[in-house]
Amino acid sequence: MTILKPTKSIRAIFFLTADIFISFFSLYLSFYLRFNFDIGDEFFAGLYKSFIILSILKIFFLFIFKIYFVAWRFFSLIDAKKIFKAHLLTYLIFFTLFNFFSDFFNPFPRSVIFIDFAISFIFIGVLRISKRLIAENIRTDLKPALIIGANTRTENIIKSYLNGEIEYQPIVIFDENENLFETYMLNLKIERLKNLPEIVKRKGIHSAIITTEYSPSKLDNIFNLLKKNGVAEIKKAIYFEENKKLEDISIEDLLARKPKDLDTELIKNFIKGKTLLITGAGGSIGSEIVRQCSTFGAEKLILVDNSEFNLYRVYEEFPHAIIRLISVTDKDTLDKVFTTHKPSIVIHAAAYKHVHICEENVDECIVNNILGSINVIDLSIKHSVDKLLIISTDKAVRPTSVMGASKRVVEIYAQSIDSRKTVISSVRFGNVLDSSGSVIPKFKEQILKGGPVTVTHPEITRFFMLIPEACKLVLQATAMAKGGEIFILDMGEPVKIVDLASRMIALYNKDNIKIEFTGLRKGEKLYEELLLDSAELKTKYESIFIAKPFRYDFEELKQKIDDLFKVEDKRAFIKNIVPEYTYTP
Repeated sequence: MTILKPTKSIRAIFFLTADIFISFFSLYLSFYLRFNFDIGDEFFAGLYKSFIILSILKIFFLFIFKIYFVAWRFFSLIDAKKIFKAHLLTYLIFFTLFNFFSDFFNPFPRSVIFIDFAISFIFIGVLRISKRLIAENIRTDLKPALIIGANTRTENIIKSYLNGEIEYQPIVIFDENENLFETYMLNLKIERLKNLPEIVKRKGIHSAIITTEYSPSKLDNIFNLLKKNGVAEIKKAIYFEENKKLEDISIEDLLARKPKDLDTELIKNFIKGKTLLITGAGGSIGSEIVRQCSTFGAEKLILVDNSEFNLYRVYEEFPHAIIRLISVTDKDTLDKVFTTHKPSIVIHAAAYKHVHICEENVDECIVNNILGSINVIDLSIKHSVDKLLIISTDKAVRPTSVMGASKRVVEIYAQSIDSRKTVISSVRFGNVLDSSGSVIPKFKEQILKGGPVTVTHPEITRFFMLIPEACKLVLQATAMAKGGEIFILDMGEPVKIVDLASRMIALYNKDNIKIEFTGLRKGEKLYEELLLDSAELKTKYESIFIAKPFRYDFEELKQKIDDLFKVEDKRAFIKNIVPEYTYTP
């Protein structure tokens, strides 16, 4: 029925009516208690007069404090304080009126005012919290949970539970701050982290909510501690204030290496107001660079990609950008883009990157990665671009794949050419977390299908970094560039891929899924490197190094590259340009 539907108006009318009845009942009870359960007839006139005045004042102040617009299930301590303030003002005004017009109320015992204040406040407050208390006691879908971290997020989590907004019931809080041990937050005890195993076992807790931002290594330790003690479901509440959602711990949270020396001011001053051309703009790296350039105030963005779908996706996010569906191997069309838009900065991220695909398509890989990059370099010089940065890879170091060798050729070309006014540099880094075609989305898909998770070799390792952090460092390196450098991003310690697979299986609570080893694929390395040797040069930023300079005779290099495009066995010939390249015929 419509009349039973809990609208704002119906809720307000219900509480207003209830408050009137409670006000009369509390006042009558106050008289009853004051006169030891026997009210004389002469006092009823004062009772009725005071009831009318107290009810009017009470309803007025409850309305002023918006108590009639608070839903039952959202009633909180803040609202209880408002009810107390409304009562305090009501009874202060009534007491003042009583003192000035005592003849109007008499006979009327003053002590009734104080008794009624307490009873009315308790009854009106209890009415409003009653539904929530009942709802909490009858909910069967709640999951007992522990909270790691005592902070404002923790307080918000507890309040959200009390308001019925989440399915988790906080039982205990763990923290490492010694000053908080044995204290309470909203009636929950704060315990030492070392007590976690015993408390989890005793209380049968299988869910955890992490409210503190930890370093990836610290978070990994906590994650392992929780898993070891049977906590299957682990959530994070880092952005809970913004979206009221508890998010799953991700593999990115456990592996991310966030550089501490990002110079955002340097990047902003470098990017702001500039025209940038980004090749491969729809890819994982290219699209994030577009995002960062937009954030740092680029005046114009020219997005070049040969994938219509990728270009569409990035354009949906940046509709004011200029998009060009072009392959970097099409030099004439690309030349027209340079002529029309005159970019001052070019970021070259377009490349074929998947090792095994490039091994099966050698000619296409070499044409796209080498010829396409040469086109971008030559056109940047021709059009006097201020700075050109080429995205390279750790696979260019002592390459064992065509893809890695092709990127090394581009590095050599960029260092050997006469760049005139254009500052040309390259940046080399390892894998980025969750990029298209990487192991993380692949493992996720395999896990969700029930396994097995396939790893090529039990000892294979890779470097990993978050895409946003890697791209910021790319822009920082571009801003620093003087010309001819190969910048190397510090990727931290390499990660065993089998350990990565195990962690992801644990994250999805799929302990029954097996890991299968399929063997190294053609051109694949066990270990990636970022440096040719230990002669790297340090910069003022700990996260960015510069590889030892290397220059070819440019005319000789150009001739060898021309020959490379013509020969039949490109895989064998490329060793004439990159002597350290090794491959299995």
